Amino acid sequence: MLGFFRRGEKKEEKEHVKTAAIMSELEKICGDDKETYEALRYTMFLDPRKVGVPLDEATENARRLETEKNPSRARIWYDIAGGLAIYEGNARKVVEFFGQSEKLSGMKYPILKRAEKAVATAQEYYGKNLKA
Repeated sequence: MLGFFRRGEKKEEKEHVKTAAIMSELEKICGDDKETYEALRYTMFLDPRKVGVPLDEATENARRLETEKNPSRARIWYDIAGGLAIYEGNARKVVEFFGQSEKLSGMKYPILKRAEKAVATAQEYYGKNLKA
């Protein structure tokens, strides 16, 4: 039984190292622009193709849950929609979705202050790191 837990630790450790390497690539692209890095750090998907939900469905889920008075789940779907909007390069929708998420949660989203720059930086990241 103890060996079972040890094997899981190694896999988890490898995933952490892989994620750290990818994030350092985003840091390289951002360079000295720490504000853009912070804006993207928790909002962009490193590989949005793995999300498995299109932007319109995520948006529909968020709005439906908000109408149903379920703000915590609506916020999650707005965050997903915002991450997908980053991938699509649509700064207007990024502001719309993360703005709604901020309204529902009270959390501050740095991406709202620099959506255009953040989306352009994310597009550069995706161009370098996501192969078709």
